[in-house]
Amino acid sequence: MFYLNLFRVVDPNWVHNRISHQLCGARSAFFVGFFNLLLTGMKILLSLRQILMKKIFLVLISSLTVVTICAQDVPKPAPPKQPPNLRSRANDHFLLQIGVTNWAKIPDSINTKGLSRSFNMYFMFDFPFKSNPKLSVGIGAGIGTDNIYFDKTYVGLKDITSTLRFQDLSDTSHFKKYKLTTTILEAPIELRFSSNPATPNKSVKVALGVKAGLLLKAQTKGKTLQNKAGGTLIAYTEKQGSKRFFNSNRFAATARIGYGVWGLFGSYQLNPLFKEGFGPDVRPYTIGISLSGL
Repeated sequence: MFYLNLFRVVDPNWVHNRISHQLCGARSAFFVGFFNLLLTGMKILLSLRQILMKKIFLVLISSLTVVTICAQDVPKPAPPKQPPNLRSRANDHFLLQIGVTNWAKIPDSINTKGLSRSFNMYFMFDFPFKSNPKLSVGIGAGIGTDNIYFDKTYVGLKDITSTLRFQDLSDTSHFKKYKLTTTILEAPIELRFSSNPATPNKSVKVALGVKAGLLLKAQTKGKTLQNKAGGTLIAYTEKQGSKRFFNSNRFAATARIGYGVWGLFGSYQLNPLFKEGFGPDVRPYTIGISLSGL
């Protein structure tokens, strides 16, 4: 009886089922625990990822802010300086000169009087230097005239003599007004400086140069013939012209200084006015006012 009860109690099927049930429960608990652990790990990883992304975002924002502030503090480079536009500038393309003229080395026997005058008119081309626009070269052509006034003197341009005669007429009849005029075709060349080449009308100007000329005409002109006492004998005008005694070429040094369109000029003839042996060794010089523009 005892063995039957023991067999009943310890039933193999019951034991197998019991063991299988316990094993299934253990497996389920293991997988549930592993799954929970996996979820917990994923949550931790997500949390770490979010924290890392926030930190990276904050670092990027901070870096952009610093770069922007530094970029604002750095001064921008100055734009390259553009050279002045000199194409349409007015730089003494047209030149007028009025001055007082006289002869250097004039003999005491020649009596001049009053203000002998000179008038010059030139048209010039201006060529600025590429390396320095304040400097330029002016080249042109024009007409120059000198008028020398004499006191009770006769100049024998038409006389058949070997030398030009300057005769004193203080003790005889003479012209009330008497002058010698020379007209010359001239080609000046200048080295020019302009303190403000873009606006020459508001610029200090300096020019040094030379001019070469060709004598076109030489003549004397007398007006109102008078007696010794100064009484009028005949009210008429007498003109005589000849280039026989004169050098046909003229070479002179020139200088100008001024502001804007107004300035002062001077010139000095380098070669004698008269041919060697035909007259006195005189050198015309002029000081005056110049007006320039265009």
